[in-house]
Amino acid sequence: MRSDRHQKKKKKRWPSILLVCLLLIGGVSGYAYYQYQQGVKQSLNKLNNDKKETNVVYDFSGQKDQYGDTNVLLLGSDARGNEKSRSDTIMILHYNENKGTFKLTSIMRDSYVAIPGHAKHKINSAFARGGPELMRQTIKQNFDIDLQYYAIVDFQGFAQLIDELFPNGVEMNVEKKMSANVNPPLEPGQQKLNGAQMLSYVRFRHDAIGDFGRVERQQKAIKAIKDQLSGLKTVAKLPKLIGVVTPYINTNMPTTDGVFMAKEFLTGDQNIETLRIPIDNSFTEPRISGEGAVLKIDVEKNKQALHQFITQ
Repeated sequence: MRSDRHQKKKKKRWPSILLVCLLLIGGVSGYAYYQYQQGVKQSLNKLNNDKKETNVVYDFSGQKDQYGDTNVLLLGSDARGNEKSRSDTIMILHYNENKGTFKLTSIMRDSYVAIPGHAKHKINSAFARGGPELMRQTIKQNFDIDLQYYAIVDFQGFAQLIDELFPNGVEMNVEKKMSANVNPPLEPGQQKLNGAQMLSYVRFRHDAIGDFGRVERQQKAIKAIKDQLSGLKTVAKLPKLIGVVTPYINTNMPTTDGVFMAKEFLTGDQNIETLRIPIDNSFTEPRISGEGAVLKIDVEKNKQALHQFITQ
C-alpha cells in the first residue's frame, strides 16, 4: 500500500518538475533574446546613417578542413558592404572541437601569391576581386586548408565590443608612441585602453617595421582580451555582446554556431597560440611593377608551417 502511494506521488511529481524546467528554459531564452535585441539596438543607435546599409550577401563554398576542424576566415575592413575594398586584416581562427582549443593565424596582407583566375597579386586584393569566396579559394590553393565560415568585421564594431566587455579598458603595455594616421594617438607605457584606443593600437603601422608590427599587435591584443575576461560574467553577457557586434559583422556563420564558439573562446582556460604567415626566413621583399613593395613568399615552406601549427 505505502509503496503504491509512493509510486503515485512520484508520478504526480514528474509533470510538475517538467513544467518548472520548461518555464525556466523559456524565461532564460526570453531574457537572452531581450539582451540580444538590446545589444543590436545599442549599436544601431551609434551607427551613422550611411553605415546602415544592408550587408552584401556573399556566396561562400566553405567546409571543415581535412582534419575535421572548423576554420573561420576573419577579414577586417573599414568599408562594410563595399565589395571593392581590400581587407586590411586577414586572419584564420582555427577551432578544434574535440580539444576545445583555438589557434590564430595572421596572413600578411602584402603576401604575393597566386589568386585563382587573376595571376599573382597581393593577397588582400582577393577580397576586392571576388569577396570572401575568392579569398577562400586563394588560401585553399596556396596553403591547402579549407575554411568553413567567414566573418567580415567593421573596425568600429571592434571598438564597440571592447567598450562593452571592458568598461574600464583593457590592460595593455603600449610599447611606443603611436600617432601617425591613428586617432586617438597613444603614449607609451602600461595603461588601460578603451575601444577607440584599442583600435588605434591594432591599426598602427607607421614605424620601422610597418605591417609586421601591426600583425604582432593584433595578435597581442586578442590574447590580452581573452586573458582578461572573467568566464562566468562573460557568459551571462554573451547574448548582449553578440547583439552589440551583429550590425558590424557580415558572416555566413549560423547564430547557434557563433554563440557556441564564442562561449568556448571566452571561457576556455587555454592560451591562444598564434602564427604569422610568412614565417621568418621564408620571404623576400622585392618591388614589383603595378604592385609596389610585396612579400614574395616561399609558399611550400609556409604551407608546411601552417599545417604543422594547426595539427600539433
